[in-house]
Amino acid sequence: MDGSVSASSDSAAGPPPYFRGNESSLVSALKTLLFFTILMVTLPIGLYFTSKAYIFEGSMKMSSSDSYFYAAIVAVLAVHVVLALFVYVAWNEGVPKGKGKHD
Repeated sequence: MDGSVSASSDSAAGPPPYFRGNESSLVSALKTLLFFTILMVTLPIGLYFTSKAYIFEGSMKMSSSDSYFYAAIVAVLAVHVVLALFVYVAWNEGVPKGKGKHD
């Protein structure tokens, strides 16, 4: 016994093959993430400027400083809605869509 550890035949073959799982679910998850990323960037910014110009300054005739404040509230609410939708979609992504009880 020289103290060396002999390599088993499993480790000599190299690392185990990578288990990819279901690639369509990975693509679906990435599409969902990309959709909500784009929505998270565009929706609050778009709602901010739209509500400021057309709703608060245009229709309600608010001052510029007041319209900044209320438009920011609209944008923050939009961020919260997008986050809630993302959590809902992510939570239900892997749930089977069968009807009725599963016993």
